Amino acid sequence: MRVHELAKKLGIQSKEVLATLNDLGVEIKSVHSAVAEEDAVRVEASLSSSKVAKKASKKVAKKTTKKKPASKKRVSKKAPKATVVAEETPDPAVEELKPVVPESKEEGLEPSIDVPTPAPEPAPAPEPSAPMSPVGGTVTIQDGITVKGLAENLEMSPSDVMRELISRGVMANINQVLDLEVALSVAEHFGAEARLLHADEVLLGDAPSTTNEDLEGRPPVVTIMGHVDHGKTLLLDAIRSTNVADREAGGITQHIGASIVEHAGSRITFIDTPGHEAFTRMRLRGAQVTDIVVLVVAADDGVMPQTVEAIDHARAAGVPIVVAINKIDRPTANVDRVKQQLGEKNLAPENWGGDTVVVEVSAKMKQNLDELLEMLSLTAEMQELTASPKIPARGMVLEAQLDRQRGPVATLIVQEGTLRVGDNLVAGMESGKVRAMIDDHGSQLKESGPSMAIEVLGLGGVPEAGENFQVVEAATLARKVSEIRQERQRQESLAAGSRLTLDDLHAQLRATDRIDMQVLIKADAQGSVEVLKDSLLKLSGDKVNVEVIHAAPGGVTESDVLLASASNAIVVGFNVRPERGVADIAAREGVDLRLYTVIYQLIDEFKQAMLGKLKPEYRETPLGAAEVRDTFRVTKVGSVAGCYITDGKVSRDAGVRLVRDSVIIFEGKVGSLRRFKEDVPEVQQGFECGISIANFNDVKVGDIIEAFKMEELEAAL
Repeated sequence: MRVHELAKKLGIQSKEVLATLNDLGVEIKSVHSAVAEEDAVRVEASLSSSKVAKKASKKVAKKTTKKKPASKKRVSKKAPKATVVAEETPDPAVEELKPVVPESKEEGLEPSIDVPTPAPEPAPAPEPSAPMSPVGGTVTIQDGITVKGLAENLEMSPSDVMRELISRGVMANINQVLDLEVALSVAEHFGAEARLLHADEVLLGDAPSTTNEDLEGRPPVVTIMGHVDHGKTLLLDAIRSTNVADREAGGITQHIGASIVEHAGSRITFIDTPGHEAFTRMRLRGAQVTDIVVLVVAADDGVMPQTVEAIDHARAAGVPIVVAINKIDRPTANVDRVKQQLGEKNLAPENWGGDTVVVEVSAKMKQNLDELLEMLSLTAEMQELTASPKIPARGMVLEAQLDRQRGPVATLIVQEGTLRVGDNLVAGMESGKVRAMIDDHGSQLKESGPSMAIEVLGLGGVPEAGENFQVVEAATLARKVSEIRQERQRQESLAAGSRLTLDDLHAQLRATDRIDMQVLIKADAQGSVEVLKDSLLKLSGDKVNVEVIHAAPGGVTESDVLLASASNAIVVGFNVRPERGVADIAAREGVDLRLYTVIYQLIDEFKQAMLGKLKPEYRETPLGAAEVRDTFRVTKVGSVAGCYITDGKVSRDAGVRLVRDSVIIFEGKVGSLRRFKEDVPEVQQGFECGISIANFNDVKVGDIIEAFKMEELEAAL
């Protein structure tokens, strides 16, 4: 008997059975593991005893609650008697109460004694008068923020902010609007973590808050992924047909990009976009709509290149994987070989000692489909998926198109709240009012809750797949947000920034000395892939961290570029070429695509690029020292120090440090170095010379000028 079967028998959740087994000292990995009969009996006994204990505790609680009012009545009856005695015999009552009062009121006197102590506590009040130290934490920078607004957010005086702006060459008054980049830089300078808030986000406001009481369980959203021709579409059609077998005569199930399947009283939403391209497009826009990935692997082919890509995509998104080994009905099927290949990819099945749910199915014969659905339900149960249906709807656009008869049509999946006909909607850069909602059966709906996929009519334009949508109160607000986003899109397209490239690694060094670089490798053979992967990983060190997010043989595909774009990675191709149109997609997405035919050239280019982009390290080498014995004023030059070289030498290209009374006054470069009115490259110890310091004239007799040279050390990874 397995854990989930025992839970079903006892009428409780699988996680409760798991917790009870762990308490009893039985090591069980997952809900799909087998449970011995004696352990099952122990679990039943433990759960039944805990129920009895709970009932007993409830009875005791009821009895205690009944006794409390009686005790209060007794006290209230005695209280007036004490007051009567005190009124009849006031003098003795005072004498009798004297010893009692200190005992009962000593605790009460303590606050009265401590009352003076809080008086000095206002001493820390001067802290607000120190505006130079802003309050730590996160500050919000909005579009159109002024100097005054930035100062208020930083909890500083405007004069301090204006002083910092002046030091950056920005002359601004207190009511002047600041550039967003300047405002962010100033906030970071004062030690605050700045968060940019665009105008449309300000209009929409924060997401509505929800309480635990509002949260309800929601169906899981499942995406099917895998290699070409491994039966993804056929498997989805088989699942859909088994659950929609009892249709009305002549009824046609409308394909809307998603399907909702019911199994054992629970629903599962399948996204009808098999393949990792669409999956990555959604993640590329920051949307996390998928709860579970079903990885389809053909029993006769085994793990193929796109299977590995699908695994990498799912892991990059942090989504649990359920493996469906398809085509087990074929004579050439080899399930054990597939499981061995999965184990090599860290997806070992549970019956092989791993923790990956693996189900053997046949989409053609509709074999073990119920078992697959049950495993998906159990995996979702362990995730405890919840959402609030009481808030305005939020979600994501799965796909959208322009229909000749119906206009813009968008397939939406609701992630939170409830979407209703008549709601005002903002989806990406488009807005509108929900005129109609249609489910995957072609039925008209009035409302749809979390994890529901519906087709929506009424938007003013066609939104992009992967964009977020949300319901707003008024149509005017929806139009305003849409206009702001469209304008920002136009501005961003004019000043489109590029992603991480090999020639631009120093962008990561603005705030840190460590480079984090992600690489996607495609090569002509598996052997080349392994060599490249090992060679690039060896470049990692204290200052450079190389992470290979995907490595596989074959040409560079659109999927590779999309994954690199979502992960801000560099695509490396060795002895391969990109597929048709992929280079254009890489250029459009701003992905650095590099192709090589010599492996040493690839490694050397990466190493030189990383060495060149590391912050250089310098070592100071003392050259000599000079004593200032006289000073002169020379036109067009400034102050010149008549010096005697007491140690070493002073050269024309040296750095100098002016020391007065053992205190460093200034550090800079030699402006001019002369002997007998002639410029000289250097002056040795024991000779006199004239030295001027660039951009510094306050030289006095008795000062010491120390000369030094900064030597750049060879960079090391």
